[in-house]
Amino acid sequence: MNLELLKAQAQSCAACRLAEGRTQVVFGEGNPDARLMFVGEGPGEEEDRQGRPFVGKAGQLLDKILEAAGIPRGEVYITNIVKCRPPNNRTPLPDEAKACTGRWLVREIELVSPQVIVPLGAVAAEFFLGEKVPITKARGNWYEWHGIRVFPMFHPAYLLRNPSRAPGSPKHLTWLDIQEVKRVLESLPPKEKRGVRAVNQEPLF
Repeated sequence: MNLELLKAQAQSCAACRLAEGRTQVVFGEGNPDARLMFVGEGPGEEEDRQGRPFVGKAGQLLDKILEAAGIPRGEVYITNIVKCRPPNNRTPLPDEAKACTGRWLVREIELVSPQVIVPLGAVAAEFFLGEKVPITKARGNWYEWHGIRVFPMFHPAYLLRNPSRAPGSPKHLTWLDIQEVKRVLESLPPKEKRGVRAVNQEPLF
């Protein structure tokens, strides 16, 4: 089994009601041997149209965050809790999340075997923490999930709704968070190659 085969299998998934309204399945993408994995909530309109995760406005902001931290998007793996767009971008329901994580997300993680997972937002954080924790409390803290380090962060969509860069703002905290992720990642033995550059001193996103 590899990611391409798993992706092909996911294209015909009809395990939950989200399959009824999708344009296409939005599977994860990125380095199949990534050390760092980002897990969001679910595809939005643009993702549903293109069939790729994090390519809308939130995804463009995530790209800027990664670029500012010196982490090439091509070297990480990016996916979502659910692979089909929820109607009107609503939050995935518990049974939808369960159906998708059990069939696809857990297997993605097993195949990529990342050293660090960053859940983006409360829905993704809940899966890895095993309980509902406000993202404002979960972010900035390290957890562990089946031996993998987990560090929740704000979802980029939340940052778009809160654009201030003032100290203590979500954007400011996210800048601190992504630097912490990189610091810990660089302290771990490399899986293969690292390919990251020095972190900038000021946020660029």
